[in-house]
Amino acid sequence: MTRMSSRLRQLLFVLFFISGFCGLLYQVVWTRMAFASFGIITPVLSVVLSVFMLGLGVGAWAGGKFMASQAGKGAVSAVVFYAGAELLIGVGAFAVPALFDLGERFLLSAGQTDSIAYLSLSALVLALSIFPWCLCMGATFPLMMAYVREQDHQRADSFSYLYLANVLGAMCGALLTAVVLVELLGFRHTLWVAAASNWIIAACGGWLGRKRNRAAVVASRTELRPVEIRDGSLFPKPGSGLLKWMLFGTGFVALAMEVVWTRAFTPVLKTQVYSFALVVFAYLGATFTGSLLYRCHLRRKALWRAAPLTVILSFTAFLPILVNDARVVELNWDWHWNPASVAILLASICPFCAALGYLTPGLVDEYSAGCPKAAGRAYAINVLGCILGPLAASYVLLPLLAERHALIVLCLPLLVFLGLLRQALSRKLRRVAGAGIAGVLLWSVFCSVSYDDHVRASRENAVVRRDYAGSVISCGVGPDKRLFLNGIGTTSLTSITKWMAHLPLAFHKGQPASALVICFGMGTSYRSALSWDIEATTVELVPSVIEAFGFYHADAEAILRNPKGHIIIDDGRRYLARSSEKFDVIVVDPPPPPEAVGSSLLYSGEFYEMVKHHLNPGGILQAWLPPGGDVLSIKAVLRSISEAFPYVRCFGSVEGWGVHILCSMEPIERRTAGELAARLPARATTDLLEWAPTNDLAAYLGQALSFEMAIENDLHPNPKIRITDDRPYNEYFLLRRWNWISY
Repeated sequence: MTRMSSRLRQLLFVLFFISGFCGLLYQVVWTRMAFASFGIITPVLSVVLSVFMLGLGVGAWAGGKFMASQAGKGAVSAVVFYAGAELLIGVGAFAVPALFDLGERFLLSAGQTDSIAYLSLSALVLALSIFPWCLCMGATFPLMMAYVREQDHQRADSFSYLYLANVLGAMCGALLTAVVLVELLGFRHTLWVAAASNWIIAACGGWLGRKRNRAAVVASRTELRPVEIRDGSLFPKPGSGLLKWMLFGTGFVALAMEVVWTRAFTPVLKTQVYSFALVVFAYLGATFTGSLLYRCHLRRKALWRAAPLTVILSFTAFLPILVNDARVVELNWDWHWNPASVAILLASICPFCAALGYLTPGLVDEYSAGCPKAAGRAYAINVLGCILGPLAASYVLLPLLAERHALIVLCLPLLVFLGLLRQALSRKLRRVAGAGIAGVLLWSVFCSVSYDDHVRASRENAVVRRDYAGSVISCGVGPDKRLFLNGIGTTSLTSITKWMAHLPLAFHKGQPASALVICFGMGTSYRSALSWDIEATTVELVPSVIEAFGFYHADAEAILRNPKGHIIIDDGRRYLARSSEKFDVIVVDPPPPPEAVGSSLLYSGEFYEMVKHHLNPGGILQAWLPPGGDVLSIKAVLRSISEAFPYVRCFGSVEGWGVHILCSMEPIERRTAGELAARLPARATTDLLEWAPTNDLAAYLGQALSFEMAIENDLHPNPKIRITDDRPYNEYFLLRRWNWISY
């Protein structure tokens, strides 16, 4: 057998680079689509990550087993099967959105999002929707490795070579999808780009298959056994059973930490789509660097051993805990990035990820020695850990522990591995490693100042609540109380949230009888709606937000016992989709800032069309537009509203920030402050004036009316500047903010 030509090796590198690019593109877009269909909660993110990894693992195992079964059969090159896998992956670009829509409709009868039935069934639907295509992605590794063996029968390091290309492509895919493709093309056309790329790869694979050497194919199939590793070993005793446990354990720890990092870093990275993209980019970039270093050492026959690598892993795993400290990074209360803090935090995960990037392909190379079947088995073991890690983080660790403590727990398996490998270290290195790791462990447990600690130290009366959907912090006393969700300030005790309910109820033509409040917050709008003595329903995604109601309002128990009040734990859109109930007033208060991830789902034209079907004749929607974001995003929201509703009136808030937007299918009557005051029941009057600077209701209402603005003046002349489910204009904005594109 002759060695592969450098040109062929370069082509295979390019193919796997594009494959990795598409893989992360799919993950980014499918995750965002899953949020739209199944709720913006941590379990959805965890299930997508776990199922993605499950498909990769099963695909790698099945692909390796399939190629082993082809030994001595026919002369169809493995690259032809690889081309078929890429062809099927491209089909997933069209199938997954359709399956998500079908699954969303199926789950409408599964109850609230906090029910066991819904959480279980939504996980099953997600798995069935994306698993087949991820399986094909995983199969590409052993299939291409088999092709490499056809070209070079003694090649033992093909996994790490392909892995390097795949990780580099994935790194570029994560960044370019979030920063460029979705903003320019939207979700649907971005998926088309991925599908076209997969099919180009398939065409190249088919072309390579036509050039097959029949004798080479048959020869490679008759003996797909591992070859001797000539370039060193990570373990002193190759074939050690610890290798399998390390493949599983490092996969478990790495993906579980990624989920915990996503929540723990939110106070610094904030809630923009670019935040998660940056974490993934840093993770993959460092992994690529580690893999590249491994390949360099492999060529020089100077591999680092597993024991010192485990020392590096064990020590660097604590760095994100040490750096995510109020004394190191800025844990501010608003929605703005501190670039220096962001850079420091992202840098803290890089040494750990680089060490993993070195160790993982090295372990698979050593286990498989170029054999596709063995490589598939090894990769599947690693991916099994990657499957269970996110699930354990979301359903066990985060609901029970602070993010800092969850990360400390996840460091423990690495310390176990280090203990098992300690005899392979020199005595001096054992002492130094033991002292260093003991130091960072003790500092992490006793001295590190986490976000929760920072809140308790800087805010009075802080109370932390946790559940599967998020971490909720309530703090402050009297009128200075605040609500923080995953480290982001979402609301305070402000009259604005009272106006959200009172303004549309006062403008309603007849006597309003029902109201729906989407997004509970502190419960102020829901409380104000009930002061009208009407049927009031509120929908909230995070259960702990409801539990915090009593922290903010002394009469919370009485409000919760009101027979006319109804609290639903669900995604607002999903509740509307599964309910046939109609309301006289619907209040929507999206979480700030306007560019927060998933916020477009409550600003899009499709959402407003959905709301229309749940309004009674003469019903009014109150949509709240908080400050922040760029001017074009605000104009995009107003365009989406004006296209859905023929009658729109906008009022600036009495506190000078944000806009109340009243929308209806029928004209909203122009009433004087005195006429509006006469419509408020006594309890509603008391509620509206509770925190007002005046006791004169008519004057207070007159102040609100004086801030009315004409929506026509704020619509952009370009009708394409609007928000849809496919083009979340407010969430993806960097190119236009950098003036790289114009409208």
